[in-house]
Amino acid sequence: MKDFNLKKLYYSISEVSKITEVEQYVLRYWETEFEQLKPQKNRAGNRVFTNKDIQLILQIKSLLREKRYTIEGAKNILTNLLNEKEIHSVKVVHETKRTIENAPVKFNPNELKEIPASELVEIRIFLERIASLL
Repeated sequence: MKDFNLKKLYYSISEVSKITEVEQYVLRYWETEFEQLKPQKNRAGNRVFTNKDIQLILQIKSLLREKRYTIEGAKNILTNLLNEKEIHSVKVVHETKRTIENAPVKFNPNELKEIPASELVEIRIFLERIASLL
């Protein structure tokens, strides 16, 4: 028996079916209905799902089976959620760009000095947050 608590990069459709408790034929059908659900295929032509795909499947399952939305209603909700995330990401990028451009001190490579490790950690965390929004 496989331990599904271990995160993998890719999962087969049978693994995803077990994890999400959604039948394989339903997962294939949802692919045709929800444009956001597009798992990649490996060289053999088999579907490979990412953790992001699994989260989307669980969201679709919740909308359809728990909240009792129609497929059209669930599509609309997912589209609106993605549009909101996209708008938020664009705003964050523009605000970050504006902040950098309006910074009082411009970068001068001739004055480059060693950055303390504590500041590097803060910079890394900040950059990871920006990257997660893109």
